[in-house]
Amino acid sequence: MSDSKQYDVLIIGAGPGGIFAAYELQEKAPELRVAVFEKGNPLEMRKCPIDGVRVKECVRCDTCAIMSGFGGAGAFSDGKYNITNDFGGTLYEHVGKDEALRLMRYVDDINVRNGGQDTRMFSTAGSEFKKLCLQNRLILLDASVRHLGTDINYVVLQNIYAKLKDRVDFFFRTPIRRLEALKDGFRAHWDGGSADGSKCVVSVGRSGSKWMQTVCEELHIPTKSNRVDIGVRVELPAVIFSHLTDRLYESKIVYRTEKFEDNVRTFCMNPNGIVVNENTNGIVTVNGHSFEDPARKTDNTNFALLVSKHFSEPFKDSNGYGESIARLSNMLGGGVIVQRFGDLERGRRSNVKRIEEGTVRPTLAATPGDLSLVLPKRVLDGIIEMIYALDKIAPGTANDDTLLYGVEVKFYNMEVQLSDDLESNYPGLYIIGDGSGVTHSLSHASASGVYVARKIAESRG
Repeated sequence: MSDSKQYDVLIIGAGPGGIFAAYELQEKAPELRVAVFEKGNPLEMRKCPIDGVRVKECVRCDTCAIMSGFGGAGAFSDGKYNITNDFGGTLYEHVGKDEALRLMRYVDDINVRNGGQDTRMFSTAGSEFKKLCLQNRLILLDASVRHLGTDINYVVLQNIYAKLKDRVDFFFRTPIRRLEALKDGFRAHWDGGSADGSKCVVSVGRSGSKWMQTVCEELHIPTKSNRVDIGVRVELPAVIFSHLTDRLYESKIVYRTEKFEDNVRTFCMNPNGIVVNENTNGIVTVNGHSFEDPARKTDNTNFALLVSKHFSEPFKDSNGYGESIARLSNMLGGGVIVQRFGDLERGRRSNVKRIEEGTVRPTLAATPGDLSLVLPKRVLDGIIEMIYALDKIAPGTANDDTLLYGVEVKFYNMEVQLSDDLESNYPGLYIIGDGSGVTHSLSHASASGVYVARKIAESRG
């Protein structure tokens, strides 16, 4: 008899995919014994030490409160759930477009029932902004967007955890060191213990990309190279984008550059929000948040401008490429670098004086510097082109005082070869969420968890 703890289903990762897999298993098969393993802390213990006063920069905690813990990296995000197949992942390629949308709407219903009932659903349907964008060589992608906000998103997660904590065994601060395939199931090993399950759901998110790659190599699970998104976070006065954000909240806009014909896109738009640090595998990058509470809103809006880079043979390490650029930024700036757009265009680094004299008050304490020393020329040229393109639909975007924070990097796991049931070449081993390379968003990751939980529930007995 093994000393391992015995369960029916092991879930590795308590991000959106893992949470919704556990939630749906309790709804559809409450008799199953389910365990969730998470390397980070419970929600209430996720406290980033950066307070902007005593601690202004990332101190590289052993487990990042922003990236890990119950809720995953999405816990302190802007809480945007985009219901669309146009972006956010390729879940529809496995489950079908109609089913993918049904799953995302189901996730939205759960969020609304658990504290999000007073939040707003935005939509680009019938928007006159599509025409405005097309007239300026921009494409506005279709989506319905539920904006919870960082504060309400936290409440929703609290309520979901309250429903699960007595029905599911949670193991926090328990990073899984090795995943072993057994004759009739799987064994998850951690420092000082292990657990067995006949089914295993892996949902480790983007921050678990290196771990996921190691597991795939050890278990000989086929993968293929994915992409890495590299760019900056733009911060400017909220009024410049208010005609868009008041109606759409988030505008997913794509631009094809004239110079290199690369696609540049907006990502994670935060009206009246703040810019924040993010720690991924010890590398400090930048992200953005915003809140529903009017008292926590700022005078600024921020969003990312990202250029996707896909690599072919012989190079396969797209994440390593992104990490090297982020490390260079950390080396030059001690963390995140901030630069005025006017300084970038004039070929000079920003300094404290010019930023303080500018019209945009930074919401993140970052090091003034020169992003041209960090970002590859092709990426930077694309970002500059995109800023001037956005200036045509939101005049003021290309103002000298617009702030650019760098770098922002979105790491994607190598895409794992999966069946339409999101099952690996090992029967009973499901790989979901952003760690699978299939999903790239809160809504798609959550939907993948629901989908797999239903497949497991259907297969029991």
